[in-house]
Amino acid sequence: MSAPHPTRYGSLDHLPRTPASDVKKLGWRGVMEAVQNEGSVLITNHGRPEAVIVPVAEYERLQRGSDTVLEALRREYDERLACLNEPGAHEILDSLFDTPTDLGGKIFTGHEF
Repeated sequence: MSAPHPTRYGSLDHLPRTPASDVKKLGWRGVMEAVQNEGSVLITNHGRPEAVIVPVAEYERLQRGSDTVLEALRREYDERLACLNEPGAHEILDSLFDTPTDLGGKIFTGHEF
């Protein structure tokens, strides 16, 4: 394994890394031994990050985590838009476009608006 090399990927700086040439030199078993010892390994090509090898269990954990985050965002989005299904929502929405809104030169986003 080679010494850390600064990259534009800040979150990868802590990972143990190995050049792609080591994958050929050490073989798959050698790389997987490093993954077992280190938890994950960053594969570089000419010092640039190319891939991260992680154990299957870690990959599955990451997938579950991203699914949970996406589901929470989906629920929040659906809750915020549910009011559009209420009776009279169409008329209220149309009326918003009939009259200009004075925001006092400010920009409002998300929950502020």
